[in-house]
Amino acid sequence: MAATGDREDPAGAAGGAGGAAAGGMEGAEVAQDAEPDARFTFANERTFLALTRTALAFVVAGLAIVQLLPPFPDVPWGRRLLGVPLIVVGGVIAVVGYLQWSRNQQALRHGAAMPESILPRVLSVTIAAMAIVAAVILLVSALLEP
Repeated sequence: MAATGDREDPAGAAGGAGGAAAGGMEGAEVAQDAEPDARFTFANERTFLALTRTALAFVVAGLAIVQLLPPFPDVPWGRRLLGVPLIVVGGVIAVVGYLQWSRNQQALRHGAAMPESILPRVLSVTIAAMAIVAAVILLVSALLEP
């Protein structure tokens, strides 16, 4: 039955952050550069892969807007105003996602608290701003239409 307890509380068995409270080694220090529990490493990697997919989606959406969307009547710059920022933000998400993965991996190895991520804020602000820009372009296009 002891093995069942390990599955229910992996932090206690692996000596993680909840190890002392969950029956792990009390008062034990987490070794520097200790190999973290594989499940946490895989979760960190899945988050990185999700951010990579998000970055790729932003880049592809920006390219599609610039190359495939029909021009807005009387607003020839509208497609670029919508597409180019999405491409740039996609690149930023890719780089910041890697840096976040690296910082999280170091925190896992050192038993430190996970660093705060700016990506949720960046994504929310970008999507809201692009929605406003799209609405303005559509309104300007409609107003300038003969």
